[in-house]
Amino acid sequence: MDFALSDEQRMIIETTRAFVENELYPHEAEIEATGVLRPDLAQELKQKAIATGLYAANIPSEFGGAGLDTLTWLLYEKELGKTSYALHWNCVARPSNILCAGTEEQRQMYLEPCLRGEKSDCLAMTEPGAGSDLRGMTATAKKDGDDWVLNGTKHFISHAAEADFTITFMATGEEDTPRGKKKLISAFFVDHNHPGLTIRDGYKNVSHRGYSNAILEFDDCRIPQSAMLGELHKGFQVANTWLGATRLQVGATCLGRAERAFDLAVRYAAEREQFGQPIGKFQGVSFKLADMAMEMKAAELLVMEAGWKYDQGTCTDADMAMAKLKATEMLAMVADESIQIYGGMGLMSELPLERIWRDARIERIWEGTSEIQRHIISRSLLRPLGA
Repeated sequence: MDFALSDEQRMIIETTRAFVENELYPHEAEIEATGVLRPDLAQELKQKAIATGLYAANIPSEFGGAGLDTLTWLLYEKELGKTSYALHWNCVARPSNILCAGTEEQRQMYLEPCLRGEKSDCLAMTEPGAGSDLRGMTATAKKDGDDWVLNGTKHFISHAAEADFTITFMATGEEDTPRGKKKLISAFFVDHNHPGLTIRDGYKNVSHRGYSNAILEFDDCRIPQSAMLGELHKGFQVANTWLGATRLQVGATCLGRAERAFDLAVRYAAEREQFGQPIGKFQGVSFKLADMAMEMKAAELLVMEAGWKYDQGTCTDADMAMAKLKATEMLAMVADESIQIYGGMGLMSELPLERIWRDARIERIWEGTSEIQRHIISRSLLRPLGA
């Protein structure tokens, strides 16, 4: 195995790290204090990200993006993950790869403006009664002449308030399976100014200040056949083809945040003195650092190996589940132990630790809960044996 980084990868890491530290870190305090990312600030930072070449790095080059391979993209995401989620997500945007699955006309209408920073997208899958069980969604799209009529509610839709359009997944039929009927799902583009779509404020969230979620209500929302993304009843297939690595993206950003917290903890353990010596010399602290370093290394190896395998076409659902599960649970542990090393000061807003600690909580829920990841892993072990 060759773990060495290429010159290009080192350059991307250094460029991204410098942008995060110089352009994004200075605005973290404002986001935390106000809970809002000002639109003018977002636009200013977006233009800087575009000028630096960091925008839309995930989109394949044949579609106009930077075309990073998955492993390099994850190294880039790790650096972005060190700062506030609202800042790196909204200002160094990564349009959904699923936009590449559109027709040429759809790419001109949706993908290309996103690449230029003129539009942004959001994905609408989750419903109040169908979270992890996406096949249980009740929102429907029914054919009516040459159009489709959409009805139902989606919630927890990230970035919908800032986005210009939604890629929404709707039940368009049913199929019989050995376990009973299951919904057939199709994907559609819906512009946010389209009649029949109402966007309402979502829920207040303990994690990621400045991040927003919304509730989308479709009420006889009529859209043309040309708004369908992919083929009829093949919504999951197009999502799995183009969105498969999002779990690795979550894992990579967790690696970045854990590294930032860990670096603070190590420095504090070396500098803070009690009873005449640095607290890092006490076993109660030094063993914490050792465990944190080991967990971080294990998580990074899982995430980066899965990214490498993704590019080779050999990455399995279990590989991605292990990577996401380990990275998110590692971050929770590292954030908590870093605060413990600092003591009371770790909970003060003068340091980023309490933010990292709060932000870590959501990572074990979105993009598939820890329980879902464990289900995927155990299923991969048992199914070959017929269990």
